[in-house]
Amino acid sequence: MTSKQDKLAALFRSARIVPVLTIERLEDAVPLARAMVAGGVRTLEVTLRTPVAVEAAKAIIADVPEAIVGIGTILNPDDLARAEALGARFGISPGATPDLLSAAAASRLPFAPGIATASDVMGALAAGFDLVKFFPAEPAGGIKALRALAGPFPQVRFCPTGGIGESNAAAWLAEPNVVAVGGSWLCQAADIKAGNWSGITALCQRAVKSAKAA
Repeated sequence: MTSKQDKLAALFRSARIVPVLTIERLEDAVPLARAMVAGGVRTLEVTLRTPVAVEAAKAIIADVPEAIVGIGTILNPDDLARAEALGARFGISPGATPDLLSAAAASRLPFAPGIATASDVMGALAAGFDLVKFFPAEPAGGIKALRALAGPFPQVRFCPTGGIGESNAAAWLAEPNVVAVGGSWLCQAADIKAGNWSGITALCQRAVKSAKAA
């Protein structure tokens, strides 16, 4: 378990920003991924929130080899198995159940379970996970809550997601227990629908520059 978690932590530290992609149309998948990679953002979380999500992830893996594709919104062991079968590099969940934690511990897929409370963290640690997704980060108490969790859990590494955008990403990334942040501000639905790939690339370039400064 430690090697999987360390591998995921290294990947997230290198990425610093993990964009959350909700793809409604399969034909948008590859140009979206290419636009993000062109902007310096290679680690992508494709969420299982739409009917085309799995096919979209497959298309990106096949046609955009520079992208490091993970699967998000993993809610149960079946979702986890699908993510592993399609060749995802990592998995992320918004929360965690005992069944999901057990399946993830047995899986070869690097995985970050979602937490929002101290009890959630304790459950994740008991299952062997010391890198977790803090979600929803801002509604769950923001940076103050994250710092509070660092007290009893100094060994835990976090990827906060939820309410994070261009204006506050750098502040989150400056926290010592944060390895990366997640968010959808780099790939907003309106830009995807309009095919504003150059705008998405520009957003990614700005975000990468800000992350490096943080």
